[in-house]
Amino acid sequence: MRARSASSIHREAVLEDHILDRLVAEQGYEARPPEVFDRALALDRELVLRFLQATQPEAWEKLTAQYGASAEAEFFKQLERALKDRGTLGVLRHGLKLVPNIRFALCFFQPASNLNPALTRLYEANILSVMSQVRYSRRNENAIDLALFVNGLPVATLELKNLPTGSSFRNAEKQYRSDRSPAGEPLLTFKRGALVHFAADEDNVSMTTRLLNGRTRFLPFNRGSAEGGAGNPPVADEFRIAYLYRDLPEGKAVFGRETWLSIIGRFLHLEKDGKETLIFPRFQQLDAVTKLLAHARAQGPGQNYLIQHSAGSGKSNTIGWTAHQLITLHDEADQPIFNTVIIITDRIVLDRQLQNTVAQFEQTKGVVKKIDGTSRQLKQAIQQGARIIITTIQKFGTKHLEEVSGQQDRRFAILVDEAHSSQSGKSAQALSEALTREADSSEDVEDMIAAYQQSRGPQPNISYFAFTATPRNVTLERFGTPGPDGLPRPFHLYSMRQAIEEGFILDVLQNYMTYKAYYELEKAIEDDPELQGRKAQRRVARFASLHPTAIAQKVEVIVEHFRRHVQRELQGAAKAMVVTQSREHALRFYFSLRDYIAEQGYGDLQALVAFSGEQTLDGEVWTEAAVNGFAETELPRRFGGMEYQILVVAEKYQTGFDQPKLCAMYVDRKLAGLQAVQTLSRLNRTMAGKQRTYILDFQNSIEDIQEAFKPFFEAAALEETSDPNQVYALEARLRRFGIIDRAEVERFAQNFFKGLLDSSDRARLSGLVRHAVQRFEMEEDEGRQEEFRQLLKSFTRYYSFVAQVVRLQDTDLEKLHAYGHLLLTLLPDREVPPDIEITDEMLRLHAFKVEQQEAGNASLARGMAEPLPPITEFGAKPYSEDEKRSLSDIIQAFNERHGAQFSEEDFLRYETVKRDVLDADMTEMLRNNPPDVVYSAFDQAFFRGLIQLFQRDGEMKNILLSDPEVRGQLTRHFFARALREVREEPGRPDA
Repeated sequence: MRARSASSIHREAVLEDHILDRLVAEQGYEARPPEVFDRALALDRELVLRFLQATQPEAWEKLTAQYGASAEAEFFKQLERALKDRGTLGVLRHGLKLVPNIRFALCFFQPASNLNPALTRLYEANILSVMSQVRYSRRNENAIDLALFVNGLPVATLELKNLPTGSSFRNAEKQYRSDRSPAGEPLLTFKRGALVHFAADEDNVSMTTRLLNGRTRFLPFNRGSAEGGAGNPPVADEFRIAYLYRDLPEGKAVFGRETWLSIIGRFLHLEKDGKETLIFPRFQQLDAVTKLLAHARAQGPGQNYLIQHSAGSGKSNTIGWTAHQLITLHDEADQPIFNTVIIITDRIVLDRQLQNTVAQFEQTKGVVKKIDGTSRQLKQAIQQGARIIITTIQKFGTKHLEEVSGQQDRRFAILVDEAHSSQSGKSAQALSEALTREADSSEDVEDMIAAYQQSRGPQPNISYFAFTATPRNVTLERFGTPGPDGLPRPFHLYSMRQAIEEGFILDVLQNYMTYKAYYELEKAIEDDPELQGRKAQRRVARFASLHPTAIAQKVEVIVEHFRRHVQRELQGAAKAMVVTQSREHALRFYFSLRDYIAEQGYGDLQALVAFSGEQTLDGEVWTEAAVNGFAETELPRRFGGMEYQILVVAEKYQTGFDQPKLCAMYVDRKLAGLQAVQTLSRLNRTMAGKQRTYILDFQNSIEDIQEAFKPFFEAAALEETSDPNQVYALEARLRRFGIIDRAEVERFAQNFFKGLLDSSDRARLSGLVRHAVQRFEMEEDEGRQEEFRQLLKSFTRYYSFVAQVVRLQDTDLEKLHAYGHLLLTLLPDREVPPDIEITDEMLRLHAFKVEQQEAGNASLARGMAEPLPPITEFGAKPYSEDEKRSLSDIIQAFNERHGAQFSEEDFLRYETVKRDVLDADMTEMLRNNPPDVVYSAFDQAFFRGLIQLFQRDGEMKNILLSDPEVRGQLTRHFFARALREVREEPGRPDA
């Protein structure tokens, strides 16, 4: 510790001295006296020379031979020119060249492997130094508490404050803004001087890469509190910010040689998108990438990682840093761990922002390959050794397997952008299968099926890195890391709560206002058209919500609220989004907005609308481009300017739209769960001057929205894991319908798995499945038909999920999954009666008003988070005994459907005929033949039985004997019951 006079010692120096001592004692820094700092050049000349002469003596000798006694002066002249031109980062990474071809490296970064010991020695020769009370200014004697250097070049400054004296890191930020002007000061000049500036006290740290006087924006650089919020957890016998300068059990010091040089060499990035920005990783980004790399290095491929980082926290940058460092990752034996990194996005149109972000970190040309074409292009990229590939999940559809298969000898890191349930389904399975299956499979079908099933589960050659702010239950189970309680949890967390408390994103629930719409409708016609229950209610509600009066009143509320509360935000640059129910709603809202703005003479307001495809309105066809007057691709840029203030949307731009100027949202559609969080999170981006957001909601209650946010507010958690044995319960329920025949499934599997890639097999496969379709059509109970359809959907989806989590060894499930998937596509659609369009001639809107309901702060607080439930609910539920319809209900439905007049007694007697018909021979025929083959035999036997019944009872039913149509309907009803019975027979293997 440096000596101080009693009069000059003040308590702030305690932290300053402590950091300096720890860096010297534990991190190998050299303490340098402030007097050696060259204010004009903003560097430590002596250390620069010492480093160059020790690591590159030949180049220095060459320089001396060329320039003689002026060699040193010439070198620093050219170094200063390079620092002004390319900046400190550029010089550290790419060095300096002087005539005639004299090359100097100003820093040696850690090599990816130890195969070249000379590179390792050069890396270890870097000189890290620290200097206190650095008098940097050429105008005055201002001093910065600490400065860090690499080989004599400045890389960081630190202003430190002391909490016991009532001074915090906020005071240090203020000092940078008010008393650390970068004008004419090389050390503080953007790019030219230090790369990053830290403001810190004993508990908290923030940082910035650009000093702009009063406009300087600092970002938090904290680990997060032990409870999951902002701040830092306590450290035994240390300050809370010890992670900066000491190696802790949770990770190595930020300023330590390995991490610090990695930040400079692999993380820091100069972004040139309009105004230049120097990107320095925030702590959660640095921590996530570092821990992912360390775990992957230790465990190798075959792992799953779930990274839950809040929306707006820089996920694209984190993905880019992770990808570029994974491709250079080597194990202890100096072997590369991954051959290829594939970044998968869920969007059919490749995420251009993600593409550009990943590509901008590229330091060697050709490393990143973007696949916007075919799966053949994807296969070529893999075979040609592309290191980083960006593509969509759709490139891995089953029909593309032939192009991409045969990659089992390569090791892949799959980075999944916005991992949701779709990444646990069919496309994700195709991806895994494509990267693991062998090009030449076994001839034995059972072996092929077992290998196909095995490819669904965890793969030894694939690691998944799944990034999302809002993991669902399937995402947690698919990618999560088992905790001490056995339940999956994120591998790395930066929660919504921490991001809000740190001020990195805004709390969008802070100003929430709900409105309720009141409608009074009256019938405008004498007739009472038949409308179907809930569907009719929805049609009436849609009629009311689209009524010009209803929209006009909502538009008035929106515009006047925007003008009164929102428009003045961001010095008049604030934007708003109107979220509507449909494309038609969006268009009508837009036209109503336009008209109201014109009527009121609000010349400072203009609106835009966003929707996909074409929409017909009052007989006229509209597109987004036609309404707005420019191409769809232009909308984000035009909306970001000063010309337009309000954007009306329907689905489009509700997710993935990043516009920091959005300050208000007007919601006129039902939102729930993940959709609610993603939609409202469009508002959470921060920017200079943005302090608050506003939400007006015409459809949802505050309680509804809070319930949607709770599972994602802190660390996503599960109440319990889903029971994989539910897949067998679903299978059993499916088979009890008597529609799926085990022998047919076996024959299907023999053809399907041998001819998986042969499109000519489709006709034969469809023919095998048609038998089940016929049995489905014979089922006259529409409720049972729909129950079967939903159960089959649930089985195929749940099996796809379970097979990725658990290593299954039951090929029968794989066969049923393949069979069931094709069966679903062939089942006839439900016959839905045509809608009766509700028009002004039928209904009249007698009265309408919108009235404010709730208003206030809907924000969540610590302890309000709730775990996600496991997967227990499926699309169809069996009828319980109490729920089963009575025989009279069945007869009534039959009579209404077919225009007959049968009694309950009639049906009970016909049931005895069916029972007599079902002798051993007929049962075998029904069990072993498709319905169209055996129906004729059943029809004849059933008709003979009816005649015998009538003769025995001395009674004839003229309608059955004289009306073939009604008799056929009755016969098909009992034929379907007979089919079901023989396939539900207890003890049968497929029962």
